Amino acid sequence: MLRLSLPHIDEAAIAAVAGVLRSGQLVQGAEGAAFEAELQRWLGTRHAVLVSSGTAALHLALVALGIGPGDAVLVPDFTFPATGNVVRLVGARPVLVDVDAASCCVTPAALQQAIEGWRGPERLRALMPVHEFGYPLDMAAVNALAARHGLAVVEDAACAIGARCGERLAGTLGAIGCFSLHPRKTLTTGEGGVLVTDDDALARRLRRLRNHGIERGETGLVFHETGYNLRLTDMQAALGRAQLPQLAAWLEARRALALRYRDALAPLEARGLLALPAVHAGHSWQTFMVVLADGIDCAAVIRALAGQGIEVNLGAQCLSALPSFADVAAASSVARRLYAQGLALPFCEQYGEAEVARVAAALGAALAAARGPIHAR
Repeated sequence: MLRLSLPHIDEAAIAAVAGVLRSGQLVQGAEGAAFEAELQRWLGTRHAVLVSSGTAALHLALVALGIGPGDAVLVPDFTFPATGNVVRLVGARPVLVDVDAASCCVTPAALQQAIEGWRGPERLRALMPVHEFGYPLDMAAVNALAARHGLAVVEDAACAIGARCGERLAGTLGAIGCFSLHPRKTLTTGEGGVLVTDDDALARRLRRLRNHGIERGETGLVFHETGYNLRLTDMQAALGRAQLPQLAAWLEARRALALRYRDALAPLEARGLLALPAVHAGHSWQTFMVVLADGIDCAAVIRALAGQGIEVNLGAQCLSALPSFADVAAASSVARRLYAQGLALPFCEQYGEAEVARVAAALGAALAAARGPIHAR
């Protein structure tokens, strides 16, 4: 089976994890502190705070900003559900915004329209823009919009470590940025997440909240507030540290792979069978998602490729199409189409020309078979 993605874990990474296991210091030890310091340097932020998942990062960001009942947060309608779930977990209301068909991201214009059209009883408090699949948003425009309306910006950069917004990296331009370290991400700790900020007070509160509200004082532990148990283990931190020096090279390999895919699939796009993802110089390419033409059964294509030993899947979800968000109004025609017709292809830095050729041939055959009966009718 050609997997959708493979974590890049070498023997040095395995040895680093084994070293932590032998040390007996399994949590909040030297590895976690060192990984945070290295992430701060790599990302160019004052603070990096490790937590147990990308969802935990998003959740703590909203808690630290004081967002809760009576508040509303703008969220893209096309994203992994965690982005919307965390808004509800703090008692706030998600306000869904449609996305751009080419980038799969919200635009400043769509955010502006949502702000101007908001008539709910809750007070708009924040924007949660998502750098979907690693495509970098125009954060200068997003931040200017947020400043005009007095809104905090929490960047969901779960898929976007290494994506570049001009001179800065995605995730480092809002009040808080959140990354995922899930196995499908370019940098992984198995499960895990990172919050980054340049605000000293926010960083201090995030560190408290991930660890039961604790700060260590001169006389011992002080429980300052109700917190959570969302720490990352030192085994996971060691795994991440071992990969971080290779991250830049892996990102370049992914950018090269995306260009290979675009060349191989261009004939299918020319035949009107699919649309290729937008290209951006700063894209980090966590996922390569094509959008199948209307009338092609995406589920049938997934089954056909599985029969050829190729794993493909949906790209992301349209929140307003999910039962858990059925009570949230949204006019999201683009998000719904991306959810119905989006197809994520096998993609990671270990793949190359042979894998792309295999996928392109199998996908072309599956699309031709899927389109044929439609023409016959």
